[in-house]
Amino acid sequence: MNTKNHPIQVPADEHDAGRRRLLLGMTGLPLASGVGLSVVSPESKAALQTSARVVIAGSGLGGLAIANRLARELEGASITIVDRKEIHNYQPGYTLVATGIWPVDKVSDRNADLIPAGVEWVREMVAEFDPEANEVVTESGKRIGYDYLVVATGLQLNFEQIEGMDVKAIGQNGLTSVYPSPDAAQTTWKTMDAFRQKGGTALMTLPATALKCAGAPLKMTFMVADRLKQSGTRSSSKVLFHSALGNVFSVPSINEEVLKRWAALDIPVTFNSKLVAVDIGAQRATFASPEGERTEVDYDFIHVVPPMSAPDVVRNSPLSWKEGGFAAGGWLEVDRETLRHRRFPNVFGLGDINGTPKGKTAATIKKSAPLVAQNLLDVIAGREPSQRFDGYTSCPLLLREGAALLVEFDYENRLTPSLPMIDPLQDSYFAWLMKYRLLKPAYMAVAKGRV
Repeated sequence: MNTKNHPIQVPADEHDAGRRRLLLGMTGLPLASGVGLSVVSPESKAALQTSARVVIAGSGLGGLAIANRLARELEGASITIVDRKEIHNYQPGYTLVATGIWPVDKVSDRNADLIPAGVEWVREMVAEFDPEANEVVTESGKRIGYDYLVVATGLQLNFEQIEGMDVKAIGQNGLTSVYPSPDAAQTTWKTMDAFRQKGGTALMTLPATALKCAGAPLKMTFMVADRLKQSGTRSSSKVLFHSALGNVFSVPSINEEVLKRWAALDIPVTFNSKLVAVDIGAQRATFASPEGERTEVDYDFIHVVPPMSAPDVVRNSPLSWKEGGFAAGGWLEVDRETLRHRRFPNVFGLGDINGTPKGKTAATIKKSAPLVAQNLLDVIAGREPSQRFDGYTSCPLLLREGAALLVEFDYENRLTPSLPMIDPLQDSYFAWLMKYRLLKPAYMAVAKGRV
């Protein structure tokens, strides 16, 4: 099936009225999952009276979700979002755009439509965190004081660590990456679509750092193989995967399942092989082993996944981890259960920025945003944080057009399925349908603080 840039059609029986009501009624779903989280619904309790000044750094899903919740749950507070971004991008949709399932216009919305009334929006980026003075400093030098700070900056893509890589060249000579932007995702699909018509060698990569949506490199790999098969060029093509790690996914049971499926699909994996350089004109990639040995691989199509870290503004601040495994990435030093900063008790973290073992997905924010909101309310009221986060993370892992795995897990790598009708290790059309049709509305509900 050649989808080009046209959305796939849901089978006619899915439009049956009763079944439709069932599907729409189940947007409790992995993105909206959070079973067992005993947070009081904001509609069922009185707002907390306070004159506290709350600053939220970042207007991604985490920043919007906490802003909308606090706007309802605090009475008399001063709430400020600091972020220059005017457009809010639905990043879980990037893989759908990059594999020809969605049109690009489905992933962008206006921040102005999502920031609640009464919240001040400072349209600048934070240039410095000064937690000793309880202030953030913006790009123009404006100092904004706070009583409480929520850091929701997201993370940083470090393409510059790959020699020769040029984000502006995505779409040229088989170069792709789903991560930078909606435009890059759209160009990635155009490049994949052209590649699959002729076939050749597809080179898929994975860095050694923590990633947002760590399943995206795997989804892209499954889907490029599927697109080649649809075009009749799979048998004359190669799909190769190079991982800078000793695995392809951090959850052992899912790692084993993916590798088993790739073996059946003839997708060989080279482990401990880090992408260090690309020659865009020559269509050649260079990989390095832990011992420093270098290997060059020619390609017709390459998907580049950049190393990722905390933004420099967090990494270089007193708020980052200073020792331990999270220090190298400059991640925010939070308690993994309360998501409260370990050294600055009036600071909380939400989303990708947190230095925790798991949790760089939209589903993580769905479960942790109400938790952070309640813990912040507890602290404002003079209590200790009452809620505990288990590291819930979810990834609808695309296998091919019309099938996905619904992967849900916690800090301890335990599978935590929230929908009993879906086996997390079995192909599921419903998991595909959720990713394709249901998760964007659920995501927007999270952004607006409704679930």
